[in-house]
Amino acid sequence: MILYPETFTPDFEAKDITFWARVLHFENRYWSINHLLNDLHIKNILELSSGLSFRGLAAIKEKGIHYIDTDLPDMINTKSEYLNILIKECPAAQGDLEVLALNALDEKKFRDIVSHFSEGEIAIVNEGLLMYLDISEKAMLCKIIHGILKDRGGYWITADIYLKKKIDELDLKPDQKTKAFLEQHRIEDNKFNSFEEAETFFKRMGFVIDKEANIDQSELSSMKYFLMNVTEKELLKIQKVGKIQTTWRLRIAED
Repeated sequence: MILYPETFTPDFEAKDITFWARVLHFENRYWSINHLLNDLHIKNILELSSGLSFRGLAAIKEKGIHYIDTDLPDMINTKSEYLNILIKECPAAQGDLEVLALNALDEKKFRDIVSHFSEGEIAIVNEGLLMYLDISEKAMLCKIIHGILKDRGGYWITADIYLKKKIDELDLKPDQKTKAFLEQHRIEDNKFNSFEEAETFFKRMGFVIDKEANIDQSELSSMKYFLMNVTEKELLKIQKVGKIQTTWRLRIAED
């Protein structure tokens, strides 16, 4: 993930539309979470399975933000090494950033980390997590988050509302390493059949959709590179397939 996507300026040319479609998708997904965070004015933010996203580092430019960045131990160790370098190049932080190991299905550890925050609502965010969880694991995560938000108040922003098989219709060609990774983790099986099915699932878990992200993709920094490399035929196919992913801000349903 790019630290500040608005400065996305690759120094190479890639002619593979699969590459540029993925770059555009991930940049859109990144900003969709920021879009839903920006109008909350919540100071306590917990990111799950954050990978090499440095959203937290960008967030603590603002005074009063307490951002806790989590992932599995190996990723956190790697990320900490990068952070030690990046922090030296960034302006002085106005907020606080913690980088901690967490398996999101470990409720005891999850709640322990949440206790690091001061009083007030929290925002829990994630991108690139739910497609690694089967339906029972998704339900476990929902139960944990629902309990925490019931205690603390706040929102859950997830960018992981993906539809099954839609990506196949785009006729994009992942490399063998990527294909093997997707198959190993059963990514396709863990997606939703429809947005309606996803909404029904979250309602069953006690959540309602508070807001859906709506990003103007023409303003994304990678769009011009995508358009430079996509053919008219490919573009028409992408438009025909339509939306394959969305980002929702969820809140607890009223009793």
